[in-house]
Amino acid sequence: MELLWDYGTAYDFFASIHVLHNPTRFGLRGAWAAGVRSRLSGQARKTLERAEKSIFLPLHWIHTLPPPKDAAVVLDALAAIPPAERLPSLTFSSSMEEPMRSLLLSVGAKGTWNAEDLAALRSLRKKREWNTGKDVLEAILSAWAEQETFGAALLEALQIYHEVFFAEEETRIAEPLQSAMQKAQTLAKAMPWPQLLETLSQGVRFSADTDAESLVLAPSYWTAPLVVFNRIAPRQWLLLFGARPADASLVPGEVVPDALLRTLKALSDPTRLRILRYLSQEPMTPSALARKLRLRAPTVVHHLSILRLAGLVYLSVDIAHRKSERFYMARSEMVQQTFAMLNAFLSGGEPE
Repeated sequence: MELLWDYGTAYDFFASIHVLHNPTRFGLRGAWAAGVRSRLSGQARKTLERAEKSIFLPLHWIHTLPPPKDAAVVLDALAAIPPAERLPSLTFSSSMEEPMRSLLLSVGAKGTWNAEDLAALRSLRKKREWNTGKDVLEAILSAWAEQETFGAALLEALQIYHEVFFAEEETRIAEPLQSAMQKAQTLAKAMPWPQLLETLSQGVRFSADTDAESLVLAPSYWTAPLVVFNRIAPRQWLLLFGARPADASLVPGEVVPDALLRTLKALSDPTRLRILRYLSQEPMTPSALARKLRLRAPTVVHHLSILRLAGLVYLSVDIAHRKSERFYMARSEMVQQTFAMLNAFLSGGEPE
């Protein structure tokens, strides 16, 4: 498979909005995330809340932007698109199946939605194993029912978000993004792509059985240590890999590194320690662990998500066939690295 590279803070422009609305999933303090959101006007805040649910990360659209592919380019590109066409441009990628596309276009044409539309959307998203929460479904349908109005409000909200927060953040993350890109390109010369992805994703093992002919890799400061990927063309995938250094924090000025804090929190729970013990012996699925621990499957998935966020487990996924059953295995070496990070932090002293 051919490896291609992409770079631009535009990815983090959208990713930061997603993280700020889902701080727990990324190990971010909820109070700080709420503080950033509070800088926005009331209308802009409501619009971005709807946008985060209805658009997610438009990787396919960002990939088509010209250099330097930053937030200013995003805003200029959106301004050049008629308001009614902004939502379709950001939403419709090659990975979206025709039934979903038809449903959204139908709601847009009607300018309203009903219980039948809601049920159809829930069924389609459940089939793809996407979030089917009622608030998410209603946000999507409402955005499409007000397609032109929402498109106009979206650009205004993004302009405000850039002005009050991301313009400064963009400067802070530029150097780490460039450094991560250079390191990843160096690694790519020394290892096959499955091993490269496992390294860049901090433990995700992707199936080599895929029909993709090329894979675009782009660094992201805000999504680290998780990865985001999607099909952007019939035989092309794009993957965002973490670009935040292990000794850095997502919160500007924070002394304790995110990676250290996440790992120590993950290891502080007895159930997660038991899970790591089992996963040190053999790979297991969440359902198998649930039976072993005599816990509900959602509870086990919650603990596995925390362990994955801390980089303490390997996760095997099949991006080609989107199989739902995933296998986890302990990353025992990360426990030793945690001790090393803790010793380095304790011996470093408090910065002036």
